[in-house]
Amino acid sequence: QVQLVESGGGLVQAGGSLRLSCAASRRFFSINAMGWYRQAPGKQREFVATITTDGSTNYADSVKGRFTISRDNAKNTLYLQMNSLKSEDTAVYYCNIVGAMSWGLRSSDYWGQGTQVTVSS
Repeated sequence: QVQLVESGGGLVQAGGSLRLSCAASRRFFSINAMGWYRQAPGKQREFVATITTDGSTNYADSVKGRFTISRDNAKNTLYLQMNSLKSEDTAVYYCNIVGAMSWGLRSSDYWGQGTQVTVSS
């Protein structure tokens, strides 16, 4: 099994920045997708950003131009740089990796425990 551990969340004023990290406890044999999602109080979990194995990125319209997703394969780590934060960005942020841990295994969906981001206006 693998654990995804997020860090970097916290309290920041509107207009500020935070950088989230998601470290995997083991290296994946293969990865189909990596991404960040968030869930605000009383709302469903929503897509924020994804990055493919070839580096292609995709963002929710609400964060486009402000957030940047990246990965460091050598460190088994996924990042989310968040700039120009707004109060509506307040949520618990989750990292997600879809991948297989070894040859012959089917890909599975892995989630971190979440990190709280609070933006004060």
